[in-house]
Amino acid sequence: MIAKRASSFGRRAADYAEHRPDYPAAAVRWALEPVLAAAPRVLDLAAGTGKLTAVIASLGVEVVAVEPDDAMRAELSARMPEVQALAGTAEDIPLPDGSVDAVLAGQAMHWFDHTRSMPELGRVLRPGGVLAGVWNDDDVSVDWVRNLDRLHTATKIETDNVPNKKGIDLPVELGPFGPLARAEFKHSQRRTAESLVATAETHSLFLTMDEPLRTETLDRMLAFLKSRPETAEGEFDYPLRVEVLRTIRS
Repeated sequence: MIAKRASSFGRRAADYAEHRPDYPAAAVRWALEPVLAAAPRVLDLAAGTGKLTAVIASLGVEVVAVEPDDAMRAELSARMPEVQALAGTAEDIPLPDGSVDAVLAGQAMHWFDHTRSMPELGRVLRPGGVLAGVWNDDDVSVDWVRNLDRLHTATKIETDNVPNKKGIDLPVELGPFGPLARAEFKHSQRRTAESLVATAETHSLFLTMDEPLRTETLDRMLAFLKSRPETAEGEFDYPLRVEVLRTIRS
């Protein structure tokens, strides 16, 4: 089930690019802080359609993207033709030894095979380089967000045995890395009730869910949003929290 969900995004690449949130520049700047003054070369690993790639590039640093899914990578290249985008995985990165100053992964590190990927990440990073994972998540400290989250969390528990936690972790002991630093940032995405449900549809849970459960769950989410004064009409800010884990290659 995990492998099926990890490989489910490509058939909805355009929707992913349209509906998934970006990342706050402050979070990416913090991830790169140890190397940012040195005009680093940054690898965006499992770059998808380039949500994180674009933010890295906006900081004025060189970025190369590696993405295994052809459709996702094509979407990235169509949107950012100036960025080098290569086919590859976290376990087999198509770059020479010590060729980048930082590796960032947005919304992806929980899919990696860490026993293989952590040594590979250590291979491509220069000593003193940064490895960081960045995750957007619902801000469930907000009451209506927490109740919306419960709708699809309950469905998820019923339909598969993949843990609800995204596996936000960076197992530094499996590679040549120092201790972890951790930071959290607030973020938001401008949405309507309909576009927030469209965002949910790009998540692996819904991409791999059988009908009619998929449609029934999405309909329940839309009905809930239409019942709340915060989200019933027009646009609203959907609250997100962004967690960043960072380590230094020893």
